Amino acid sequence: MVRRTKSEAMETRAEILDAAERVFHRKGVLSATLNDIAKEAGVTRGAIYWHFENKHDVFMAMVERNRLLFDTLSEKAEDPAEPDPLGRLGDFMCTLLRQVVEDQHQRRIFEIMFHKCEFSGENLQLLGKQRDKCRESSARMGRVLSNAVARQQLPATLHIARAVNWLHSQLTGVIMFWLLDPESMDLGRDAEGFVETCLFSLANAPYLHASRQVSSA
Repeated sequence: MVRRTKSEAMETRAEILDAAERVFHRKGVLSATLNDIAKEAGVTRGAIYWHFENKHDVFMAMVERNRLLFDTLSEKAEDPAEPDPLGRLGDFMCTLLRQVVEDQHQRRIFEIMFHKCEFSGENLQLLGKQRDKCRESSARMGRVLSNAVARQQLPATLHIARAVNWLHSQLTGVIMFWLLDPESMDLGRDAEGFVETCLFSLANAPYLHASRQVSSA
């Protein structure tokens, strides 16, 4: 048996994830198989099982590996000692939108997640994993908004949970819309203006403030 170095093993893992990205993008997650991914990567199914438990494990690893930059930006905004959490949140949002436009891997990941990942049949278990990741992301965004309130960058009346849900819907909505029709807007150019509008709404939209509700939250 040929022993592989750690760097060789990591290289193989990266090749498998690159191949999975292409296969999922081409065939959709439900239709893709580990055999498809192995063939695309030029490895055996055994090599895939050495790194991953199953196809869904491959999918989640593919999604997560592109998060390092975003995690770094988010951690800065989540730090209670950060003097400008709202500014860091804006940086995070602008970077995310521009990465979708400029980075082909990030763009493909979002296309797979939004348009080529059917939550049916054997993929139903992915729905739970995606939901858990969404809740984790919401908790992190909630900490950022709480920091901004503590720094008096946002009003103390801000309804954090409602603001988090609203902000998620704005980000995912504009990305999903742009992926369907990239010619409809210049997302890279308009990213800063879109983010400024979102941050302005956090501070001023009555719907997002508990003390300004017509009915209770």
